Amino acid sequence: MEILRYAAFSADPAGGNPAGVVLAASTLSDAEMLAAAAEVGYSETAFLTEDRGDGVYRARYFSPLAEVPFCGHATVGTAVALADRHGPGTFVFVTNAGEVPVTVDDQRLATLTSVGARVADLAPTDLSALLAALRWPDTDLDPELPPRVAYAGAYHPVLAVTTRQRLADLDYDVPALKALMEAKGWTTIQLVWREAEDRFDVRNPFPVGGVYEDPATGAAAAALGAYLRDLWLVPGDAVVQLRQGDDLGRPGRLTITLTPGEAGVRVSGTAVPIPA
Repeated sequence: MEILRYAAFSADPAGGNPAGVVLAASTLSDAEMLAAAAEVGYSETAFLTEDRGDGVYRARYFSPLAEVPFCGHATVGTAVALADRHGPGTFVFVTNAGEVPVTVDDQRLATLTSVGARVADLAPTDLSALLAALRWPDTDLDPELPPRVAYAGAYHPVLAVTTRQRLADLDYDVPALKALMEAKGWTTIQLVWREAEDRFDVRNPFPVGGVYEDPATGAAAAALGAYLRDLWLVPGDAVVQLRQGDDLGRPGRLTITLTPGEAGVRVSGTAVPIPA
């Protein structure tokens, strides 16, 4: 098995979110893919288990602890890895959440379009449990950005805080948050601070994946785009910039594009190989 390593949402191998990429995984069992993801140790490793021709691939994603339905940064890394071998173009990944097309240009800039996105209320009891696990008082929440659960291939609660310092001081109860996320089927928690209407700092705890935090999260970025659109917090044709990973020393930059009439959300960023 050849395992490639790419840093997504960064032009620097030391930035963004590292992902494992296996371009030929048709002979691997679920147990072997999980074991490989655990050995790699990144938040996710992508496996292409079938080449269906014409740039269409069956894709599966494993964290060190479990399979996840969709992973944005590993999708971007995989698409750029394919472009490095076959040239720029559009690739379609058939994921457990649905089909996700990704276009890669000659500068290694990849743009994925998520599956149809949606937003739901976050139950008061779930919000209380989430805040308790984060060790955050409810007074730290931004009243103009109400808590919700957003989906664009995976489920992510969205919590917005009033200050950048609150976001920086992330020190959550790992067992409590992991148990809550497993019970509710949440993939990561999208924690955000709004610097401006079109600029956000974000962080993503990911204890269910076996890592404390995801450095740059494409699936959660798409979910945030759905949240912003659903609550009419940005124009229908907005472009939103996300800054993530700075608190971990792995700065990443993600761009959300919302297009009127599209059910999905576009997420863009570069990816580069991580040297062996």
